This record gives sequence, C-alpha cells and structure tokens, in this order.
Amino acid sequence: MKKGNISTRAGDKGRTGIGGGSRVDKDDKRIEALGDLDELNSFIGLLRTQLDQSHDWDPHFVQIQTELMNLMGHVATPSDAERRPALPLPEEVTQNIEEWMHSIEETLPTSTEYFLLPGGNQVSALCQVIRTIARRAERRLVTLHKFDPVDPSILRFINRLSDLFFKLARQESHRKGLEENRWRLFVPERKSD
Repeated sequence: MKKGNISTRAGDKGRTGIGGGSRVDKDDKRIEALGDLDELNSFIGLLRTQLDQSHDWDPHFVQIQTELMNLMGHVATPSDAERRPALPLPEEVTQNIEEWMHSIEETLPTSTEYFLLPGGNQVSALCQVIRTIARRAERRLVTLHKFDPVDPSILRFINRLSDLFFKLARQESHRKGLEENRWRLFVPERKSD
C-alpha cells in the first residue's frame, strides 16, 4: 500500500478498529453512535455552505463542529481501554449553546405552542434535518451508554444541539418573513394520580 492511502482494506470483512486498538463489527453500538455523530457534523458543514462566511451563525458552527470531532475520539474509545482520551468538552460549550438559544428566542415573535411542519426555505429545512440527526445521535449514545458509560456532558451537548437547530430553523423563517406551517396545537399529556 502506498503511503497516504486511506484505504486499508482491513474493514472488508465487516469489522473496524476503535480507540484502544480492539476491533468490532461495523454495526456495533459504538460504531452506530460514531456514524450518527459524523453525519451530524457533515450536515452542519453542508448548512455552512448555504450561508455567507460572514453570517452570524458561522463562528458558532465552527466551534460546534470542532467539539463534535473532539468528542468523537472519546466516544470511539471504550471506558476500559488503557488510554482513553480525556474528555475535551468544556462545560462552557453547552452553556454557550444555551445562551445562544436564549438570544434566538428573544428575536422570535412568540414561542411556539404548535408542532411545526419542517420547511420554510432551504436553510430552515436543513436546520430541521440536522435537528433530527442530532436526535438520532442522542438515541444511539443512550444505547451505547447502557452498554459502556458515555460522559453525561456529551449527552447534554447533543441534546442541546437538537433544541438549537429547531430554534435556528424558526429564526431563519422569521428573518426571511416566512410563515411557519403549524400542524396542530402541542398539548402535553398529563398523568392522572
């Protein structure tokens, strides 16, 4: 094999390497979680291509993408591995997302009490796609967490991302003067005692 060739052929039989040096099936819980995180990061990159580099969202997206890359190294390594990378997710990263969401809410005319149909324009719809990928990544991380602990800060971060991209979809629609397509009123079910 030539130096620099990314194709190792080592995965041709359905197994792949993970942090710590062991190999697992390509449909392993850890690989499923990593695949969804990778997809999430890639779609954020796609969204960035739809925006000007001077767009006020872009610096936030660069930080989010960087943190996703960092935390994937942690997720890729089992907790019992001899050398698991230190968790690179500072607490302020999630706090920054929460503050950003709060500032977005202040720009919107009302908080929605309705389920909304995804759409609006390409950017708004892409935000909704990213929201759903973040939710799937979160589900895969929870599955992995039951098998091998995932740091709670990672679960919080991914959970906030899905909330963030819902708010960004609404902000984009509002900025462009697009009407939100309400499906039906959101009424939480109440448990009887």
